[in-house]
Amino acid sequence: MRPHLAAAAGAAAALVLALSACSSDIADDDGAKPASGASSVPDGPWSFTDGSGEVVKTDKTPTRIIAHAPAAAALISYGIRPVGIYGDESVETDPNLDGVDLTDIEILGEEWGSIDVAKASTLSPDLIVADWWPAEKAHSGLENGTKAKSKKLAELAPVVGPSQGGSILNLAEGYEDLAESLGADVDDSQGAKDKEAFEKARDGFIAEMKDKDLTALAVSPADDLLYAANPEYAPELLDFTEWGLQVVTPDSPDPDFPYWENLSWENADKYQPDVLLIDSRTFVDATKTAKSQPTWTSIRAAKEGQVIEWPAFWLHTYADYADALTKLTADLADVDDTIGD
Repeated sequence: MRPHLAAAAGAAAALVLALSACSSDIADDDGAKPASGASSVPDGPWSFTDGSGEVVKTDKTPTRIIAHAPAAAALISYGIRPVGIYGDESVETDPNLDGVDLTDIEILGEEWGSIDVAKASTLSPDLIVADWWPAEKAHSGLENGTKAKSKKLAELAPVVGPSQGGSILNLAEGYEDLAESLGADVDDSQGAKDKEAFEKARDGFIAEMKDKDLTALAVSPADDLLYAANPEYAPELLDFTEWGLQVVTPDSPDPDFPYWENLSWENADKYQPDVLLIDSRTFVDATKTAKSQPTWTSIRAAKEGQVIEWPAFWLHTYADYADALTKLTADLADVDDTIGD
């Protein structure tokens, strides 16, 4: 995913979720079988409104799905189990795959922008599922910068997915809708239980923010620059803002890559929030990088040690959102809200 390509400027590569998909049954003479875990295949033509706004239509409900890893994780929480996945890093090191059974799943890629399309074609997919990224007008794994041969994945089947813009909650709801369209009983699923846990965690976050007047700046420290996140393209930051955390919006995002404002270390103190949020995927290494810069402590929040983890760009499921919000709420509870501007 491209927002992670602050990695190209020193931040981390993308982390994503995956699944334990297994079905490879092919349609028999009686018609298509449901995607593994689906209650049944809905009769008649199928359609879904993609995050791009395009309505994607097929003659029959898709049953053989290849999914980008986080999209797959969202689907599997409703019992929809793709036949193959492609991810952005090794399945062995991706923390989002912790506890996920990948037995019999075809792994089609473990590096951003590199997908084994030849192997994918042997799975006879009838749908590709991945987030839509509005800033880049592309689905995950098919953005500019990916290998040309990897982009040929889109030639195998229609590509759909909810949009990354606006809200992680909306993203999760989009995958819930997609799973239901594919035949899942979303009301009787792990996803439904996870949604209840999320709602409880969200209420706890809102209650904590009511008692504080907190400003926060989300950053990704690199050797050459300090990247300040633009909430407009970080949907979890927009959610946090809606629920009471005042997230700083940088005034000069990079026009070519508006996810970030690129601050020189000489200007690291341009913004003075109460708390700094650092990408949780690379928190330890990024914090070390930041502390190696003499101007890091010119930011009062850094000097006071008010630096906590930011669940950046990877949340897709209600379960993970619940966990992330619970941790974030606890971390923010200890933050002094009087040191920022």
